[in-house]
Amino acid sequence: MDKEDKRKMEEYKKNSMANLADSVNRSQIGDLSQLTKGNLLTRIIISIIVIGILSLIFFAINN
Repeated sequence: MDKEDKRKMEEYKKNSMANLADSVNRSQIGDLSQLTKGNLLTRIIISIIVIGILSLIFFAINN
């Protein structure tokens, strides 16, 4: 875990309602930068999934 994750965990322990508010805000807005956090393997897997979804959409539109 990096320092930002540890700080968030400590804040959630101190103020449990912040967790609910943060979850609601993330579900409404979304934070795509969280997808790119992680090691190389995580980034590769996410890239393959995104490319696969885009390919399916492209082929569905053309057929």
